[in-house]
Amino acid sequence: MDLNADMGEGFGSWSMGDDSALLEVVTSANVACGFHAGDPSIMRRVTAEAVERGVAIGAHVGYADKAGFGRRHVDIEPATLRDEVLYQLGALDAFARIAGDRVRYVKPHGALYNTIGHHVDQATAVVTAVAEYDSTLPVLGLPGSAWLQLAIEAGLTAVHEAFADRAYTPAGTLVSRRETGSVLHDADEIAARCTAMATGQPIQDVWGGTLVVEAASICVHGDTPGAVDIARQVRGALEGAGVTVRPFTG
Repeated sequence: MDLNADMGEGFGSWSMGDDSALLEVVTSANVACGFHAGDPSIMRRVTAEAVERGVAIGAHVGYADKAGFGRRHVDIEPATLRDEVLYQLGALDAFARIAGDRVRYVKPHGALYNTIGHHVDQATAVVTAVAEYDSTLPVLGLPGSAWLQLAIEAGLTAVHEAFADRAYTPAGTLVSRRETGSVLHDADEIAARCTAMATGQPIQDVWGGTLVVEAASICVHGDTPGAVDIARQVRGALEGAGVTVRPFTG
């Protein structure tokens, strides 16, 4: 099982999360590419640290919305979105290559991630950008999303992702952050859920029912309070259950 976390989400003198500590725990880093968060110096630092620790680098592409941290839907023309995603991919890949590696996968951020789960035109735009840049790059997303289905149709490798600290609906989608209880904070509960997901066991959905989440990567959000301790506990629980923790990119 792969463990991924969002990183590089500061900007200038503003910081968010403890990237260095998380890079000691996770196996894949979703690095902000300067649109929803991040800047060139942060991108350079995080990619260099990721390469030093053998952590796979992923492009965490998002809407151009720093004020809203990329969590607001943007009604953008598909062609413009395609080009903005290409721009972000190229920028992060430059820093990854200087550090001695390259971008290994793509994971959209926030509102873009949620929108392309069902918005076909925007999903197609993101798929096109990835395919044009490097058709060998795997893409991360929720099982059943339009984004992953279109990616498969375009010949890309689609990777199912689960979320350690987010509540699920009975349909297997994420509960909106606007709703109470959408984000989990109890490290023991989160670790137990991750172990269940990694071993094919059901977890409880927001309505109290059971849900089986099949995934090759689990996301621990870097901006969740106590994220580093949660990530450490999740990794320890997985390894204690006999699960090998390694990047899904090989």
